[in-house]
Amino acid sequence: MESLPAFRRCALAQARRPHRSIPPIRLDFLAPATLRGQRQYASTTGPSGSSKPRYVLSKQQREFLDSALRVNQAGELAATLIYTAQTPQVVRSHPHLRPLMKHMYDQEAGHLKTFNGLVAKHQVRPTAMYPVWETAATFLGWSTAALGREAAMACTEAVETEIGSHYNDQVREILSWEADAARRGEELDEELQDMLSTFRRIRDEELEHLDHAVANDAKEAKPYDPLVDVIRLGCRTAIKISEKI
Repeated sequence: MESLPAFRRCALAQARRPHRSIPPIRLDFLAPATLRGQRQYASTTGPSGSSKPRYVLSKQQREFLDSALRVNQAGELAATLIYTAQTPQVVRSHPHLRPLMKHMYDQEAGHLKTFNGLVAKHQVRPTAMYPVWETAATFLGWSTAALGREAAMACTEAVETEIGSHYNDQVREILSWEADAARRGEELDEELQDMLSTFRRIRDEELEHLDHAVANDAKEAKPYDPLVDVIRLGCRTAIKISEKI
């Protein structure tokens, strides 16, 4: 019986210890459902401090957001893998590009962390094509870097052209909901407004990467047109598949 007070003292000591957050890992979108919050797309409460009713999303609109988050997560995962494969070869021959490659990788890793959190929070099913995209992205990064700095930058230009356009389509879609809400005398939920801001910010950062690529001789890649066309087609195909699978 003397062990019971000792057990209580141990439990109390554990409860008093300061909580330490565990840094997310790359695949934290595979966390169990117990770590995920409930969907908040269809909440009926209005934004805090607002007297306007909240715009309630339809089933199709919720499905659009599910698809958007799944595709965005897959795209950002692929981007981190491309830069991971490219960087050693590129900086070996061009050490001055190390800060730029690190900057672009760090931004992509931040994007991935953001979408990992959103996918888990809203219980969105991640793409089942993860193993395929992982292999394809790694090969794409390695092979374009092997062709030289210009080809690696052409890869970035091609990928970011498609990804930037895709984010822009998502932003326009949510803005159309915002306009519809205004016509009804309603407004978007705070969380959806935050998501819109996030999509805009990440889109702009992706387009910044495109500008960096062009400034670093992406268009000097040989052969430029076939290389960029094939990569862009691959990106569009991956987006369409990840929207559904």
